[in-house]
Amino acid sequence: MNYADIKKVDVANGEGVRVSIFVSGCNHHCEGCFNECAWDFNYGNKFTDENIDEVINYLDHDHIAGLSLLGGEPLEYANQEGLLPLVKKVKEKLPNKNIWCYTGFDFEKDVVGKMAQNNTTTKELLNYLDVVVDGKFEKDKKNLKLKFRGSSNQRIIDVKESLKEKKVVQIDRLVKC
Repeated sequence: MNYADIKKVDVANGEGVRVSIFVSGCNHHCEGCFNECAWDFNYGNKFTDENIDEVINYLDHDHIAGLSLLGGEPLEYANQEGLLPLVKKVKEKLPNKNIWCYTGFDFEKDVVGKMAQNNTTTKELLNYLDVVVDGKFEKDKKNLKLKFRGSSNQRIIDVKESLKEKKVVQIDRLVKC
């Protein structure tokens, strides 16, 4: 897996101060994407064990709420393999940090309904995620007043509750302006 960027301090991509990883590689190619350069799976640098340690060190501060996974597309199969060791180590070393994942895939149709059914990595990865922001960016639904989303079709989903309830449970407290 390659990554386009690692931000030590990010307040735009999830609740609180966060560390964010922008992975490389995306097949959605949403019109108006803010990170088009990261569509290429070969863009950026190789994600290594040293990067995992670096991210853990960035996260290991009281003022950091958690980790955000963006892209590119974190849930492309090639990226899931690279992210799984990272999220495992984050939850092992820093269990109070939450993990957000931004994906263009639809949570119930694509991620839970297909990907997790057909791929053990997806199923395992979901167990480490706390929040998923799902749905492709839609330029005609762009809304700058939305918190932590680019377009109004995107949802902020509580992963643990959704898996437990077997239906999408959105986090409403974050979506109000």
